Amino acid sequence: MNHIDPHSISDLAAMKKLPKHLSYIGDISLLERPRVSIVGTRKPSHYTKQFTQDIARELAKRGVVTVSGAAMGVDAMAHRGAGSDSTIAVLPSGIDIRYPAVNRDLIESIEREGLTLSQFEQGFGATSWSFVLRNEIVVALGDVLVVTEADEGSGSMRSVEYALQMGKDIFVLSHRVGESMGTNSLLRKGLVKPIYSVEDFVSLFGVATESSLPKDKFYYFCQARPTLDEAVDKFGSRVYEAELEGIVRIEEGRVFLS
Repeated sequence: MNHIDPHSISDLAAMKKLPKHLSYIGDISLLERPRVSIVGTRKPSHYTKQFTQDIARELAKRGVVTVSGAAMGVDAMAHRGAGSDSTIAVLPSGIDIRYPAVNRDLIESIEREGLTLSQFEQGFGATSWSFVLRNEIVVALGDVLVVTEADEGSGSMRSVEYALQMGKDIFVLSHRVGESMGTNSLLRKGLVKPIYSVEDFVSLFGVATESSLPKDKFYYFCQARPTLDEAVDKFGSRVYEAELEGIVRIEEGRVFLS
C-alpha cells in the first residue's frame, strides 16, 4: 500500500472537496492514460451485463482505462470486461478491505495488475455515506461517464448528478420502455447521449490496435489520427522511427497506428 497526494491528480479538482489523502495498491501509471467511468445497477439484466463488458473490452483495446467502484453488478462487469490490467477500482472501504467479499478475487486481481484507490483509513468498513464519496471520485477520474443501467433514485443517478456538476459528457445504453427507468428519464430530458452501437462509441477514443507501441503520450496522440505536421512538431523524428518500425503508418498527410 502506498499514498498519493490528491492534489497531484488534476481530474480530482472537479470535486466539491478533495479527499484528505488517497491510498493505492497497484500501477499508478494508469492515472496517466485516458479513462472512462462506467457505473450502473447492482442487478443488471443479461443485456446490460453483455454490453457493459463489451464496452469496457473495446475501450481497453484502445488503451483506455475503465474506472468503476468494484461493486456487484455493472461495476464488476466493467472491471472484468476491461481486464485487470486496464482498470481502476475505487473502494468504499479502507484499501486493505476487499469489499464486497463476493468480488474479493476480482479486487485482488486488480491490485496485482491494475490499480485500487481509497480515500479511507485502513480498517474502515464501507458505510452508506462512504459509497457516496466513492462515487464522486469514480466520476471525477473519468473523461466521460457511462451509465449502462440505473433506476430512479439509485446511487448511479447520484453519480450522474456529479457528472452534470463537473460538466462531463454522459452516455447511457439504450433500453426498452419500462426498463432502466433512470437512464430512460435522462434521455427523455436530453441530459445524456445514447449508445446505440458499441463500435460508434468506442471509436471516439481511437482505433483498436495490437500495436507494440508503449501506451505513452505518443501512443495516445497517434490514436487521434493527427496530421503529420502536428505529430512531427510535437514528437520530431520519433514519428519517422515509428513508421520504419511499422508501428505507425502515414497516409494522406495523417498518422495512424498500425
